[in-house]
Amino acid sequence: MTKHSKLRKEKGKVISFLPTGEYYYTKGLKALRKRELPKAKKYLSRAMDLEPMEPMIACQLAVVETELGNFEQSNGLLHFVLDDLDPLISECHYFLANNYAHLGLFKEAFKHAKAYLEQDETGEFSEDAEELLDLIELDSEEDFAELEEQDELIVLQEEARYLLEGGSFEKAIDRLEGLIAKHPDFWPAHNNLALAHFYLGEIEKAHQVLEDVLEKNPGNLHALCNLAVFFFYEKQYGLLRQLVDLLRKTYPLLPEQQFKLGVTFALIGQYEDAYRWLKKLHKSGFEGEPAFYYWLSHSAYFSGRQEAAEKAWKQMLRISPEKAGQEPWATKKTEHLGHEHQPSSIVKRMNSEYEEERLFGIFLLSVTDDHKKVMGHSDFCDIETLAFREKIYLADVLGMPVDTKLKEEARIRLAHETALALYRRFQPIGTEEAGLLMLWFTVFGELAEEQTRLKNSEAFAAATEYMWHKLRGEKKSQTSLAEKYNLSPSTLQKYIKYVRERL
Repeated sequence: MTKHSKLRKEKGKVISFLPTGEYYYTKGLKALRKRELPKAKKYLSRAMDLEPMEPMIACQLAVVETELGNFEQSNGLLHFVLDDLDPLISECHYFLANNYAHLGLFKEAFKHAKAYLEQDETGEFSEDAEELLDLIELDSEEDFAELEEQDELIVLQEEARYLLEGGSFEKAIDRLEGLIAKHPDFWPAHNNLALAHFYLGEIEKAHQVLEDVLEKNPGNLHALCNLAVFFFYEKQYGLLRQLVDLLRKTYPLLPEQQFKLGVTFALIGQYEDAYRWLKKLHKSGFEGEPAFYYWLSHSAYFSGRQEAAEKAWKQMLRISPEKAGQEPWATKKTEHLGHEHQPSSIVKRMNSEYEEERLFGIFLLSVTDDHKKVMGHSDFCDIETLAFREKIYLADVLGMPVDTKLKEEARIRLAHETALALYRRFQPIGTEEAGLLMLWFTVFGELAEEQTRLKNSEAFAAATEYMWHKLRGEKKSQTSLAEKYNLSPSTLQKYIKYVRERL
């Protein structure tokens, strides 16, 4: 025992180090200064958990959320500070003005910039706030009313987008049709309406919407891109080639349009074109969105740029670490090796009447080396018939942005990470391996409806493997499995008990 052991023990009790909110706040600021934004967010979130009523912690966390491009989360924190903690922190108004301007909600931006200057006309951000007001240029009541209408459009469009991402296609259609009735020239709503119809399998309606858009607004890039994706999945390759030639001659100036064009090229397998546009965006400083890095990595990999693909994937994992194991090169195997590389097998499972088999099918889709071949299969499932959890899982697998709360509610992260833990040890997926994974998704179907603190995916994988061997009459010691999955024997026993009770 060292001479300083008395610092560790007192009367036989270990004195543990209990970090305070201030401790994590300091670490968060240090990470922020180093531009280590995900780390800064983690520390500041922990600080806020420990000291939820400290306004400066919430303010700094809001700054980090803004830096990460999470403007709505940042706004929630800033409003919390002003409404519940300290209404006199004038900087919150400036940060809100800045966030709302980024979101295109200029009425709110104007209101908070004015509020900041009224509270602190000589403050640190006073010049910036005045510049923002000059940019918005509201000179009359008519200007303000027009801006209010624009804000309403953006809010309604965002609500519809969330419904689309959550798989509520029919509700999204109702919302979008109402929006279009009030604002018939708001083309983003038309384009999202076409997507909603397409996701529901209402192909003719989807095409009709796009035809109307292109007739009234010729050259609408989002409509042309959506049409290209429709042609690809419908295997109308002649029409697709003509449209691709047109898109290759298109040179959008707005980053949002460049991103749309790049992703579209990736979706239809034109990876050289996809990489050209996404790389251009990256060079211009476009960053922060997981979907961007996802498609940048895929387009780089499938156009023969392995190093660039790996670099982009690392950037994505900093933002979305749950995507680990889904990199484009992770499962590059020939189709005959396993079910994960047989589109017909994947599609068959996704059309099953049993939930566990549909979930297994979605997992197979996540590890296949050709999403497009599966999605373009003539018997691909009707997405609208999938259950809520399955829609969220499918959207996440396809790299679509999914609300974090929805993912947590569906508990797909646990389902996927446990399946990945098994897949890393049992691949390719033959008939026997399929039985193992089906066993896990059967267990998951039970636990997803329960409240449980058990969240260790490696432990669930080990427990599932143990029960799989036991059901097959094969001997497998718990000790060997604990070592295999790097678990303590007691942890494995606890998870085995849980899994056994649900079979």
